[in-house]
Amino acid sequence: MVDADMESEANTSGAPASASNAANTEVMFYHLMEQPLELALTELLERSLQRGWRAVVEGRNRNRLEALDQHFWMHRADSFLPHALGDTASSEPQQPERQPVWLTDESDDPNAAQVRFLIDQAQATDDCRHERLVYMFDGLDMEAVGHARERWKAEKALGRKLTYWQQSPEGRWEKKAEG
Repeated sequence: MVDADMESEANTSGAPASASNAANTEVMFYHLMEQPLELALTELLERSLQRGWRAVVEGRNRNRLEALDQHFWMHRADSFLPHALGDTASSEPQQPERQPVWLTDESDDPNAAQVRFLIDQAQATDDCRHERLVYMFDGLDMEAVGHARERWKAEKALGRKLTYWQQSPEGRWEKKAEG
């Protein structure tokens, strides 16, 4: 199901992604239909790391971030996803600059990430300088879908290049719209 608001806003224009100007940030919307967030996010983070990018995952639900932290350590028997969970209550130095993936419930960017993943209705600031923003939302949650529609409009108004991806029944990502 293609989101009508997103499709009606679609076009094929846009500047290449660059961290030098907020308007050049590429914004991707991932409409989860077949996989839970944990699996889809893990796959996209692994792809980002393969590109040599650092990533920030921003969420509004601390419990979800803690669950992702555990999932990333144990999602495979033979490997883990290198990351750290930002914890303002920790007495240990966290050294975020050494972390390829940083989980946070704030809008910080302590590991100089190229890509920012936004979950649980988190939203980027207008002056965001990442090369790529990735909004991930549950297609069965109408509040999350409504939030994604609002973010599409806001990001488009900032002049950012947008793409909308939806999971097929087989779990593959299909591009459904550009804006």
